[in-house]
Amino acid sequence: MMRLKSRSVLLGRWVLRFFALLGDFVLDSLKVLRLSLTTPIRFKHVIEHAYSLGAQSVGITLITAGFVGMAFALQVVREFLKFGAGKMIGGVVGIAIWRELGPLMTGVVVAGRVGAAIAAELATMKVTEQVEALEALGHDPIQYLVVPRLVAVMMMMPLLVGLADCIGFLSGYVIAVGIGRINPFWYFESANTMLTLFDIMGGLLKGSFFGVLIVLVSAHLGLRTNSGAKGVGEMTTRAVVISLVLIFVLNYVLSSVMF
Repeated sequence: MMRLKSRSVLLGRWVLRFFALLGDFVLDSLKVLRLSLTTPIRFKHVIEHAYSLGAQSVGITLITAGFVGMAFALQVVREFLKFGAGKMIGGVVGIAIWRELGPLMTGVVVAGRVGAAIAAELATMKVTEQVEALEALGHDPIQYLVVPRLVAVMMMMPLLVGLADCIGFLSGYVIAVGIGRINPFWYFESANTMLTLFDIMGGLLKGSFFGVLIVLVSAHLGLRTNSGAKGVGEMTTRAVVISLVLIFVLNYVLSSVMF
């Protein structure tokens, strides 16, 4: 009986702590979004972050998209040719890439690289009291540190997703034509027939949502660090893990709503 009671107490404390953390995250996120819409944007900082967080992620995004597109196309080619459906391969690959794989793998790459960078940088500034120094100088840390990063990632995510879509689709073309011996005309014609503009725009919109989520989670955890160098590592790891989990959850929700 006592053991059951202690477990209930621990569960209750965990639930209360979870909702307290969730409430803090929601309040911080609403403040970031409000400031990004109502305060002047420091475009110099936005450009700097767009280069460091977005442009420098192009290489790893394209490599990931290329191999994911080839792996997916390889499986599709093998199975579709068994049923004589080679004419549909381009459309199937295109829908999968533009709707799901392109935005999702770009979100994963950005969460691992950009999310970790934002969390680590802000956490380091927090433990070295640079955030308090900004406050002493009259600057709002969220407006000064988070809003430019949010705007930069929102600008770059659709571009990264678009590049990943194109590379993934073209790498699928290489596999379909090179290994499956599919007529190149069939590949592009089926994609043109089955893909719609909404499929393409929906994937780009997903990327924007993923970018906002990554910045909000990483910035929130980074600015909540208060336990020295060890806390920086813990918060960086936590930011990446939570961002990845929420990206998969949000991807399902957006797919259910849009497609």
